[in-house]
Amino acid sequence: MIKRALISVFDKEGVLDFSNFLASKGVEIISTGGTYKHLKDNGINVIEVNEVTNFPEMLDGRVKTLHPIIHAGILAIRDNEEHMNTIKERDIETIDMVIVNLYPFFEKVRENLTFDEKVEFIDIGGPTMLRAAAKNFKDVVVISNKEDYKNVMEELEKTGEVSINLRKKLAGKVFNLMSAYDAAISNFLLGDEEYPEYLSVSYKKKQSLRYGENPHQKAAYYSSTEFDGAMNSFEILNGKELSYNNIKDLDIAWKVACEFEEVACCGLKHNTPCGVAIGETPLEVYTKAYNADPTSIFGGIVAVNRKIDKATAEEMVKIFLEVVAAPDFDEDALAVLKTKKNLRVIKCNNTPKDKKFMVTVDGGILVQEEDIKLVEDIKVVTKKVPTEEEMKDLIFGMKVVKYVKSNAIVAIKDGVAVGVGGGQVNRIWPTEEALKRGKGATVLASDAFFPFRDVVDTCAKNGIKAIIQPGGSMRDEESIDACNEHGIAMVFTGIRHFKH
Repeated sequence: MIKRALISVFDKEGVLDFSNFLASKGVEIISTGGTYKHLKDNGINVIEVNEVTNFPEMLDGRVKTLHPIIHAGILAIRDNEEHMNTIKERDIETIDMVIVNLYPFFEKVRENLTFDEKVEFIDIGGPTMLRAAAKNFKDVVVISNKEDYKNVMEELEKTGEVSINLRKKLAGKVFNLMSAYDAAISNFLLGDEEYPEYLSVSYKKKQSLRYGENPHQKAAYYSSTEFDGAMNSFEILNGKELSYNNIKDLDIAWKVACEFEEVACCGLKHNTPCGVAIGETPLEVYTKAYNADPTSIFGGIVAVNRKIDKATAEEMVKIFLEVVAAPDFDEDALAVLKTKKNLRVIKCNNTPKDKKFMVTVDGGILVQEEDIKLVEDIKVVTKKVPTEEEMKDLIFGMKVVKYVKSNAIVAIKDGVAVGVGGGQVNRIWPTEEALKRGKGATVLASDAFFPFRDVVDTCAKNGIKAIIQPGGSMRDEESIDACNEHGIAMVFTGIRHFKH
């Protein structure tokens, strides 16, 4: 039976209604600081915590509930005779319900505050009470989320008690919250320590998804509590909710578009770029990206790194696209895109911010730095030197190749990725694919070195004039000699871009 409740909340939404409900059931309410004042000012009969502890708040409120009278009242096991005799001897009353939400560290750590200001939003008393109540959930109802007021009220109204199943669930929510809260604090304090002993991650569920990669797989999307990146700050301006595959594809398409300072467009399908272009206007780059592979872009994702205008939107709606993403949209462009009611129109408010890349394996997580560095050292290794235009295309190609599954080959012509090959177990197959689709390409980019000269020979047969690759093979000289034989320029970058 709930006789006594302790309420201490930073977020006061809904707490008045809940407190009035408890009071109507004869529950005695204890409270602290701002919560006490809020309840008292609204006519709720409430006892201040220092009246219970006979100890005043101190240290600017850092010490309020950190007292044996409070924690003994929470932690005493009701059917443990020794526990109950002990608190009775010390004139301590039990606390049957704890309602606490925390200082908003998740929000404040992302704001432009000083280090010391952020430290002050690390909650100590709240987590301590929540943990204590959650451990003793069989005897204490613990609420850490205002969304649970309703469930608790319904059970109390119906049966006069809170079921053990709900108590256990509420306790689990506490430790779920605390693991993320502590992780965010840990990462904040550890700062630049790249790989601490324990991997602490802090993500909050943003939405349930209809399914994962396939309809039989359940899925959800979680958002970082620690920083605003591109994929947790976008706005959906039109269309259905994003699916699991949409989000994965949008992430890569947007990253490709953001690789370039120039106006750029990436068309993407199944997590692989199918057309990438740079140019002067959104319409120009979209048209070029579309023409690079009009078959694959159908039903795909398109990302442009500039505001979309009406003319570009009118071209986009001529085919079926799943997602169109950009930093902004003209009003008349948005009106055109909205004529496709299911087309997801995404306003991306941030460029990519992730510093680490994580992927699960069975029983573990692999963590690495994001692949941000493009080249180590540009070095022409052949007799022929690339022209200025060829060099621009070579660098363009290397930016695209970063996002193509290994073995990755991209064929380029005049700032357009006209042929993309990847995800194969050798290098010659994606070369043949990229050149077959990329008719007229004059430049080729590879994510890794050439183990044999066969790639160069294939390039020569298909009109390639310049090649960019990392170098580093024991057979580099064979490829260099082959380029010299065919009159092809080749550039080494000293850095590879495997994407498995």
